Amino acid sequence: MTGRVEGKVCVVTGGASGIGRASAQRLADEGAIVVVTDVQDDLGEQTAQAIRKSGGRVEYLRHDVAEETAWAGVLDQVRARHGRLDVLVNNAGIGVMGPVLDTTLADFRRQIAVNLEGVFLGIKYAIPFMSEGGGGSIVNMSSTVGIIGQPMMATYGATKGGVRVLTKAVALECAAGRTGIRVNSVHPGIIDTPIWEPNGAPDLGTMSAAAVPLGTSGLPLDIANGVLWLASDESRYVTGAELVIDGGASAGGTGPLMRI
Repeated sequence: MTGRVEGKVCVVTGGASGIGRASAQRLADEGAIVVVTDVQDDLGEQTAQAIRKSGGRVEYLRHDVAEETAWAGVLDQVRARHGRLDVLVNNAGIGVMGPVLDTTLADFRRQIAVNLEGVFLGIKYAIPFMSEGGGGSIVNMSSTVGIIGQPMMATYGATKGGVRVLTKAVALECAAGRTGIRVNSVHPGIIDTPIWEPNGAPDLGTMSAAAVPLGTSGLPLDIANGVLWLASDESRYVTGAELVIDGGASAGGTGPLMRI
């Protein structure tokens, strides 16, 4: 613990498990005041309790990122309790995997609502709040499949590709407006998180060995370390960038991960 984000007020959406939980813990470990939001209340409270036990400053708020009124409500609470917002980690996301011909329009629209509209709403409501404090950092969680196409992940990849380009455009708007706000995206590869569980994906070890040059899946902490860097002042000259953390898979890999 070196206080890399000491005193910064950070909101982490989808923070109840996986990458969100690891990011919230990492930020708290480095001195941030963390607001974890999610719709999984039991897991969200468990995450907050775990961070408190390790000495972190944290609270949990229920928050459906696809609902515009929920964004206004959460940030109103952050303003009332902390008076500022320094970091927003737009992490909440869902994935529906399978052939595009078998994907329903309802499944596609739900992914758009959470993965893309949720990020848009976070950006829209965070920027004015952050600007009041002289700036901040917005970190949007995309994916390597938001950069390269992957079979069986077409609709998920479409939403994550949208996050990638949205990030770049908003970064330029914030820079042009001299807001002091940096906007970047993070692109995880195969990470050992619960998102794989309901999708019938192959064993992560088998999949990683076949598709990842480093030969193994990543851990949520690997992504959280990247989030921490983008949240900190160490990355003060970085905006509109995409931080790829995937063991080399998007650099070529050994084959599409879902063809195993």
